[in-house]
Amino acid sequence: MIRLLLADDHAIVRAGLEALLDSDDDIEVAGEAATAEEAVAFCSTTEVDLVLMDLRFGPGKSGVDATLALRALPNPPNVLVVTNYDTDADILGAIEAGACGYILKDTPPAELLAAVRGAAAGESVLSPSVASKLMTRVRKPDTTLSPREIEVLGLVADGHSNREIGKRLFLSETTVKSHLVHIYSKLGVKSRTSAVARARERGAI
Repeated sequence: MIRLLLADDHAIVRAGLEALLDSDDDIEVAGEAATAEEAVAFCSTTEVDLVLMDLRFGPGKSGVDATLALRALPNPPNVLVVTNYDTDADILGAIEAGACGYILKDTPPAELLAAVRGAAAGESVLSPSVASKLMTRVRKPDTTLSPREIEVLGLVADGHSNREIGKRLFLSETTVKSHLVHIYSKLGVKSRTSAVARARERGAI
């Protein structure tokens, strides 16, 4: 029996997932969480095999934060991200936090069930579009932004100066400028505005 926790801030999504998953004899929905904090608290006191984790919960901690905390527990559950978001930053953040799978909410029911079983067993499970994005990163490392470069460019997009970015990421201004030089080179642009626009076109931020 696979024991699951559904972590999503939309009640209708949790209800839909529960209706689908509970129909299978080998899957049991042990609980629900509407926030990242609730998910971590639940798994701290109740043993589950797998958490179906959304990435964004509004104010408070994110799904990536929750995944990090869950994987640090003494008896950690596996985490399968189920989300609408498929930017490079989202995918890499979740996988680096310890998620063993990443699928999109428009995944057909049969594929979702297969993903749940695979992730519960600790297998790597990726939606085709997510797998494609990761393969593109592997095949074109010279034009692909690193996680740190994505982080820097995300802060540029939010309007922060080099000094502010340095303070937030505990980097020197020189290091921030170095990251930007590499970003411009990889994206084939010459300005902060163009870099943000090009990265958004590619789905990197």
